[in-house]
Amino acid sequence: MPSTAHGKFIWCELMTTDMQAASDFYAKVVGWSAKRMPMPGADSFEYGIFDTRAGDEDCGVAGFMTIPPEMAGHMPPNWTGYVGVDDVDETVRQFEAEGGSVRRPAEDIPDVGRFAVVADPHGAVICIMTPKPMDNPPPMAAMGTPGTFGWHELYAGEAQEALAFYGKVFGWALDHAMDMGDMGKYLIFAHNGQPIGGMMTRPPQVPVPCWAYYVNVPSVQQAVTTIEASGGKVIFGPQEVPGGSFIINAIDPQGAHFSLVSAGS
Repeated sequence: MPSTAHGKFIWCELMTTDMQAASDFYAKVVGWSAKRMPMPGADSFEYGIFDTRAGDEDCGVAGFMTIPPEMAGHMPPNWTGYVGVDDVDETVRQFEAEGGSVRRPAEDIPDVGRFAVVADPHGAVICIMTPKPMDNPPPMAAMGTPGTFGWHELYAGEAQEALAFYGKVFGWALDHAMDMGDMGKYLIFAHNGQPIGGMMTRPPQVPVPCWAYYVNVPSVQQAVTTIEASGGKVIFGPQEVPGGSFIINAIDPQGAHFSLVSAGS
């Protein structure tokens, strides 16, 4: 029986071409502070942590790093999510058995955990990790806290097939579906009864199946102004969504796609 932590999003990570420029941009747009440290197990590389204030304590919400030299020219700047699993190696086997693929084999990060990079049968890439210890993943602030990730969205090759796949490997279940007319069904999925994201069959303007991660902000309208003044670009929105929240999709100055959500405009 999987633990209650299996299948929970525990981390997000930005791969970028310029760590300083990225930290400056997200400080303005999201309000994150940033700190850097040697990469665990690879002291010649730096790893950054984005922080936000949650109550009286700093709460690390995401990591960032420079795209490794061997991937330069092959990997664009991007955001990737990490899902906690009980056993990375077993989950890798499940991904492959159900038609998924392995993009980076499982390996250990000293004192952090074991991780792998995998893709679902349609090609959407995600990371999986068994943190050390499993019952103590990176600290997470309360849902809805500004500066934290509030929603996880999959532009799937086919939404129903994707939900069935992730149900097998992560235990996610359908919470409810919304009819979006010509765009099909939007499937809200839950982890242990708590809605954590949505899936939809990717529209033609999304070239490949992929994940999007939404950061909570006080106002997406205000964020639009800041993004454009700071060298980024808004590519969709602001758009009101069911429930009264507003969203935008944007690109940072280095080319990484990111998304924001706020309770009001």
